[in-house]
Amino acid sequence: MSITMTDGATLTAALSASAAELERALDQLLPPNEGAEARLFDSMRYSAMGGGKRMRAFLVLEGARQFNVSRTSALRVAAAIEMIHAYSLVHDDLPAMDNDDLRRGKPTNHKAFDEATAILAGDALQCHAFTVLAEEETHPDPAVRIELVRAISRAAGPRGMCGGQMLDMMAEQATAALDESAIGRLQLLKTGKLIEVSAEAGAILGKAAQQQRAALAAYGRDVGAAFQIADDVLDATVSAEEAGKATGKDAGAGKATLVGLLGLERARLQSERLVAQAKSHLEGFGERADLLRALADYTIARRS
Repeated sequence: MSITMTDGATLTAALSASAAELERALDQLLPPNEGAEARLFDSMRYSAMGGGKRMRAFLVLEGARQFNVSRTSALRVAAAIEMIHAYSLVHDDLPAMDNDDLRRGKPTNHKAFDEATAILAGDALQCHAFTVLAEEETHPDPAVRIELVRAISRAAGPRGMCGGQMLDMMAEQATAALDESAIGRLQLLKTGKLIEVSAEAGAILGKAAQQQRAALAAYGRDVGAAFQIADDVLDATVSAEEAGKATGKDAGAGKATLVGLLGLERARLQSERLVAQAKSHLEGFGERADLLRALADYTIARRS
């Protein structure tokens, strides 16, 4: 499945523009060289800024645009989610976890700084994200800010990203291979929940009707599942130079993936079904959601 040339060009321009906006927001929210702890801020900025697809941020911004949410509010939430994502990558790359040397085409945080600093940078990015979410500049209504904190912390916590990472580690040590249902749950928690809440966050900011919020969440859930399958396909088929990180590690580490269980072709077909399903959740949003539709296609067409 591929996106059209028109949609592809429009989406590429929109992704670039939103990534530039996000970079400026992160630059303001993560001050450099602050006091004696400047090395910590340098390490935080190293992993949070200057790279990545920024797909989660784009989902926040486009979801918020459906409800005419203030761009400043949307950018603050997008930046907070990107900080949480960056923290997860810093910790995921550590020797105790995946022990990776390359991330986004440059040395991982613990290689560029040191292991202890990388741990602290991840901790600080996570904490600072919730500081940003809780501040009045994010939304004037405290009930909205509380709901953002609740939804995002749930997506990142033991019943979300952290829980999924635990399942992933346990699967590497298991004597029996996981079945398709168990792999789907692992990937939903590890990757999907943060993508799901990114799509949903704009509806929370816009105080949208529950039906609209649920539709965006369902879209994000299916896009997240397709994104993870695409990542697993890329790990098995592209070079480290193309991906900007180490590839070919899943099979060697015995990781539980749908590619490993179903094979490349069936996994690709599954990702295409998920993309089609994701776009069906946007039927009530009209042309305004065209970039979200194009993003769903891009999720499985990308090469990094």
